[in-house]
Amino acid sequence: MDKRLELLSHWLRNDLRFDFERIAPASIDASFRRYFRVWRGSETFVVMDAPPEKEDTGPFTRIARMLADVGVNVPRIIEADKERGFLLLTDLGARLYLDDLNAYATASGGEVDELYDDATSALCAIQARGLGHATQLPDYDRAALTREMELFPEWFCTKHLKLELSDDDREMIATTFDALCRSALEQPQVFVHRDYHSRNLMVCNGADSGVGSNPGILDFQDAVRGAITYDLVSLFKDCYIRWPQDRVRNWVVGYRAEAAAAGVETGADDAGFLRWFHLMGAQRHIKVLGIFARLFHRDGKARYLHDLPLTLDYVREICPNHPELHALGRFLEERVVPILKQRTYEALG
Repeated sequence: MDKRLELLSHWLRNDLRFDFERIAPASIDASFRRYFRVWRGSETFVVMDAPPEKEDTGPFTRIARMLADVGVNVPRIIEADKERGFLLLTDLGARLYLDDLNAYATASGGEVDELYDDATSALCAIQARGLGHATQLPDYDRAALTREMELFPEWFCTKHLKLELSDDDREMIATTFDALCRSALEQPQVFVHRDYHSRNLMVCNGADSGVGSNPGILDFQDAVRGAITYDLVSLFKDCYIRWPQDRVRNWVVGYRAEAAAAGVETGADDAGFLRWFHLMGAQRHIKVLGIFARLFHRDGKARYLHDLPLTLDYVREICPNHPELHALGRFLEERVVPILKQRTYEALG
């Protein structure tokens, strides 16, 4: 019996007098949060279940208001019970960006570019209009950046791949992490969503669907003040869908022009911005390798193992182009690549 779902249903019916006909799972993310869709007449709503001993609904509530203030489309909070960890939200629909992008990936039309144009316009609004809000967010500082990357040797290398890391390996990894932190911290610091990718963006049709402008933006509760290129990496070097490198380059350069026109500081030139982008990508994907491995080994969430090869490839492909990543590249080719497939196969049974 699902006691949390029982408690949630009681909260809706008895505390809020919110009579609904049906409730069903909407999604489960990488945290302990769950989402349910509820039907009441012709309308649907979403309820967040965030067990208070594991999750805090406060950041979601606070950042939702910030993002609504800058004019992007996020769920509106109708009712909240912080003590029990429940939020009743407006429903942004069920069309993930990922599903539409996959459907359009081989088409010759401009649907992919249109989706990304909407996503970058929303991101530009967040960065340009959200500078004041960003000062109220935690800093994505050296300690936070390094703490995330340390999941890579602990959970990906040691736990998942069963590698024994030598003192030289650990020194190389620490030197690489230091270089990536320096790159991130030298960038203009802006409002960072932190997971601005195709599983957290919803396709919305404006007035036609009654859910506001495209895209609908979810999973923003971990927002920080950090590097300008971080959310671009999440969007264009997405761990769940891949695009040709030339196309990604054009999108990134186009975004720099859009952001600069909106008054966002973007650095001296395209080459420097692209360097920031690629090194920020290394930081994010190193972190994500550790997170995906931890989600499996600690939390029993096996689906993320299937995304390890693409995430690793993003790191591998840029290592030859950046001297500070050469040693890491050799380590990946010699120590990691030969055993990743076998270890993942064994983990999945």
